[in-house]
This record gives sequence, C-alpha cells and structure tokens, in this order.
Amino acid sequence: MHDRRIWSVILLVITLGCAAAPRVQTGSWGDQGDGTYRNPMLNADYPDVDIEQVGGIYYMITSTNHYAPGMTLLESKDLMNWQIIGHVWEKLTWDGKYNWDKMGGYRHGIWAGDLAYHDGKWYCYFIDSTSGLYVSTADRITGPWSQPVCMLEKKSWTDPAVFWDEEEHQAYLVCNFGRDPSVKERVNQSRLFKMSWDGLKLLDEGKPIYGGPGAEAAKIYKIDGRFYIFMAEWRQNDRKQIALRGKSIYGPFERKVLMERGNVVGRSVCQGALMQAPDGSWWYSHQLVQNRAKKKGDLAGPTTGESYEGRSQWLVPVKWKDGWPVLGEDPDGNGIGNTVHHSRKPIKGYPITAPQADDEFDSSALGPQWQWNHNPRDDHWSLSERAGRLRLKAGVPVGDGGFWNAANTISQRIMGKGKGVATAKVDISGMKPGQQAGFCHHSGQYVLLGIRVEDDGTKRLTFNNNGKQTEGPVVSAETIYYRTDIDGDKARFAYSFNGRKWNRFGDEFQLKFGRWRGDRIGFYCWNDKADAGHIDIDWFRYNYDGPKGR
Repeated sequence: MHDRRIWSVILLVITLGCAAAPRVQTGSWGDQGDGTYRNPMLNADYPDVDIEQVGGIYYMITSTNHYAPGMTLLESKDLMNWQIIGHVWEKLTWDGKYNWDKMGGYRHGIWAGDLAYHDGKWYCYFIDSTSGLYVSTADRITGPWSQPVCMLEKKSWTDPAVFWDEEEHQAYLVCNFGRDPSVKERVNQSRLFKMSWDGLKLLDEGKPIYGGPGAEAAKIYKIDGRFYIFMAEWRQNDRKQIALRGKSIYGPFERKVLMERGNVVGRSVCQGALMQAPDGSWWYSHQLVQNRAKKKGDLAGPTTGESYEGRSQWLVPVKWKDGWPVLGEDPDGNGIGNTVHHSRKPIKGYPITAPQADDEFDSSALGPQWQWNHNPRDDHWSLSERAGRLRLKAGVPVGDGGFWNAANTISQRIMGKGKGVATAKVDISGMKPGQQAGFCHHSGQYVLLGIRVEDDGTKRLTFNNNGKQTEGPVVSAETIYYRTDIDGDKARFAYSFNGRKWNRFGDEFQLKFGRWRGDRIGFYCWNDKADAGHIDIDWFRYNYDGPKGR
C-alpha cells in the first residue's frame, strides 16, 4: 500500500509536469521543428538589422523610427529563434519633436544602426537624418545604456557602420553621406572616417570611398586579410546587395553584386548582416525592401499591399567562391545569389521561441514588445495603480488633435502575412466625457474600434477609419472585449461583452505600410476636452500563423 501511494504521487507529479510543460507551435515561416526553417525568420517589421555574436549568443538591433523605447534588441542562440530583450534608448531625448507634447517626429528618429562589441563594451550607433550621428554604450547588452553622444551634427546622413582594426590599432566609421552634388544622377557618396579607439569621436573629415545609386546600409568585415564593405544600392530597377573588396579599407576596391531579387520573391532583397555559425558555415540575414520600383529609374516606387507587415527578416546560407560570398542560391548560374524559402537550421538543438506578443500585464515593467507612439507621457500610464492591468489615462492631443497628435498610443508589430487573431479585455468604467479609447491598427493610416463618451456620460461604440467615423450602439457594460481578425492584408474588428459571443462592427479594411513602418496593433486613449478618464487593459492575446513559444 505504501509503495502504491509513492507511485501515485510520482505519477501525479509527472502528469502535472507534463501539463505545465511549455507548448510551442510552428507555422508557415520560421523554425519548422524538424531541423529546418522556412523564410522569413522574422515575419514582421524588423528592418535595418545588425547582428553581433558574443559568447555563443547572437544579438540583433532593428530600427524603430519615432517609437519609444527605440532600437529594439533581440537575442538568439541559433540564428533562427529570437526574443526581444529590450531597447537601447528608453526615450528619444536628442530632439524635442519626439516628445508627447510635440508629436512631430513621424518618419524620422532611429534609422538603421550598427551594433558592436569591443574591449568589453557594447556600442550602438545610429543616424537621425534630421539631427546627426549618435552613439551610446553599455557594459551589458541589456543596459543601462548611456545617453546618446552626438559624434557629428549633419543632416541627410544614413546608416553608419564601424570597425576596429586590431592589427593597425585604428577604428573606422563609414556612412552614407547623402547625394554627391557634383553628380547629376542620384548617386550617394559613402565616406570613411577615422574614429577614436574608444569609439566616441571622429578624428577627420572623412574620405569618399564609393558612390552608387541609392548606396547605403554599409557593414564592414575583414576576412582572411581582405576588407569587405557590404552595401545596398539600386541597379536595374532592383535594390541589390553589393560588396566592395580590397586589401586596404580605403581601397582600391573590386565591386561585385552579391544578391538580387530573382524569381523567389516580388520585393527586393538586401541590407543585413553576415554571420558565422560554430560549425564554420556562413549565413546572411537580409530584409525584404518595403516597396519596389514602379518604372525604371524610380528609386522609391509605390507602397504596395505586399509590404503591409513591414520589412521582414530572411536568413540564407552563404557559400564562398573565388573569395566572394554567394548569398543564398544561384539558380541561373550568373554568380549572383537569390534568397531561399527553405533551408536547414544554422544551429540545431535549441527550442522554438518567438518575439513576445501576449501580455497579461502582471509584471511591474512593460513588456518589451510594446512601444509608444513618440515619447510617452509618463504620468498618464501605470502598471501599479491597478495591479494586473495597464492603465492608460486620457490627455488632450496637441495641435489639431486626433489620433496622430494623441500621446500614449501603445502598439506592437503584427506577425506574419497569413491569418491572425488578436483579442483584448478592457475595463471602461473609468472613462469620462470627451474621452475616446479602444483597439487600433496603424502605420501610415489608422483604423480604430472603441468607445467615445459623450457630454452626458453616454458611452457609444465607434469605428473610425482614417477620420471617417461610424457610430454604433450605446454601451452600458463596464467591460468590453475587442478582437481583430487578420487575413492577409485585410482585417475586421469585432467586440463582445462576455468574451464568447462576438459582434462584427465596421467595414473590412486593408492593412498598409506607411511612414516607414508596417502595420501595428494596440490601444489608443485620448480626451478632446480635458485630461480626464482612463481605461484598464486586463490582457492582450495574439495568435498568428508562425512559430510561438509559450
């Protein structure tokens, strides 16, 4: 009898352990759970990445424009499964236009940057095209990071990259210096600067080392005694990945196209990072460009429905031929790589994970998947005033008012290009007259489903598609559930008062890329009349067609 009880306890422990074991899912992209992956590796708005390997872990940065906190940080042990570990800058402090009382930084802010680790210190460089070149440092990747140091005030710069040459004991920085005024065509000049060994100062005026149409997004590597400077540029109506190769970092250089669109995807492929796995194999991450040229010579092209999720990140194997890297596969044998849809994982043995999405708001800190539209108004949000809830307090928008001028809109990236469902539970009992609050999609447009409180205190459901409002029923409940059903580049809203019976409201709408960002989902809250009223968000849950660790 005694032994039977022991075995019963053991069986119960095993059963509970199995029941509590994390569940994971696979999908149409990412880790497939069988030693292979399908591109994209990150099917969301993760553009302009750089990746640095330290101590067997890969760390990624990705640009965030005017959102705060800025410059998202992710980590991975296998170059495929990534999780967000924080941000470099909690606030965008170098220009007042990013503050909640200005809301004037759309399309600007943190563009493509460079992540580096040298002499036991982390460095992150970036250029704000309207302000200048900045760097922050940290002893640990998760911070705290120093306040940004302005290395040079200059407009129209983009995309810095740094390199410490240990043999010469000289540090360098290269960036796109904007259009060369002496050339009629749209040719960007890339300029190389000497940099102080502590990585904080430029030591000269820089020397032009290359000029190409739309050339930018440089990365510097030194492999087998030769320098390789990777860049993206426009050639033949396609944004291509190129490399310059030379024995000196100043040249002379040989130039070669390493990657082009080919027949795999409809958008251009370029701009990423070159990495090496522990088994000696080489890999390259790249993004899909947000658009494609409409006609020959049109470098910007139209914004198409293809890019509504933003600039996703793809991973391709790399082979070396005649001292040049071939990125992906070369199906037509022209020596130029194309991206791939399916490959073996670079490093096996690690579990499926994914960037955070769901949130029960039980933590004392805001989840790293969330970002504010411009710097937040810190006295107008809280995770402690009501435990287990994110409280958003309504303030009066600046300027002409409305969604784009309202502080403390909070959102995260949509995931994938297939079907997805995001739901949230929100307490609306604290809303006041003049207040509007609810669920939102936004990028270059905005679409809202929420509650508007009239002067007499009546709460009314509203659907707002870029300023065109549709009024719904009066709402007497204190709690409302919101849902968005995503199907490709289309979405529809629904609401419920019990989380089981759902009612669609508002027309189907199209998700779009805009202001250099893919579509985002989240919450808005403002008051047209006074700083009054609040909502309490209980939870947010997001299911999508892709890998998800739980």
